[in-house]
Amino acid sequence: MTQALTSPQLTTAEFQAAVYNLAPAVAVFDCDGTLWSGDAGSTFMAYTIETGLLSREATDWLDARYRLYKRGEVSELAICGEMVQVYAGLQEGEMRRAAREFFRTRVERNIFPEMRELIAELQSRGTDIWAVSSTNDWVIEEGVQRFGIPADHVLCARVRVENGVVTNTLTDVPTDQGKVDSLARVGITAPDAVFGNSVHDAAMLAIARRAFPINPTHALVERSAAELWPVYYPESVRPRDRP
Repeated sequence: MTQALTSPQLTTAEFQAAVYNLAPAVAVFDCDGTLWSGDAGSTFMAYTIETGLLSREATDWLDARYRLYKRGEVSELAICGEMVQVYAGLQEGEMRRAAREFFRTRVERNIFPEMRELIAELQSRGTDIWAVSSTNDWVIEEGVQRFGIPADHVLCARVRVENGVVTNTLTDVPTDQGKVDSLARVGITAPDAVFGNSVHDAAMLAIARRAFPINPTHALVERSAAELWPVYYPESVRPRDRP
């Protein structure tokens, strides 16, 4: 029987020391699962269905597409784009208000305090902080305000807005290699530190001077072991058999 590969797991003190000793000039963070637990993209979709922001027709279409995605019949890239395009025709102001209430009531409590502390310390040391996510810009821009990250340092799934109305024209969907491509478009090709939780962050982690898998999914644990990337779990999601 082949033994599964594992990666060293950093304590909070070891994790902080590794980041601070690196003294990164540029640090890049994924958001869902990395800065807070859970998937804000899919839960925002559910929230807008629950609150009636989406029409029944749009809800039925998106639900069918999401079921296909969960079965592996729709790609990550496609579903991330469609989860923003589905709001075409709505006012951007509505989306901003919904995202504000959603994040306050459903996600804010799941922020990892260790990550908020880390970013605050890096900012005090002059690190240029960027957030990259395949979740929509309304939710991510709202969420990263809690970390002091401005909207012009957020790269995420978004569509064009015309005269205040959301369209279905995608302008970016950063996932997998797309995260690397989005960073390159703003001139970041070799960040000092990258933080991510999913295998969809692996391409972005691979371009860093040092990669920091945070709260990694099973697939990213395997990739981290192969790449010799030590992993870190914030206290609230740390496996019970670990110190």
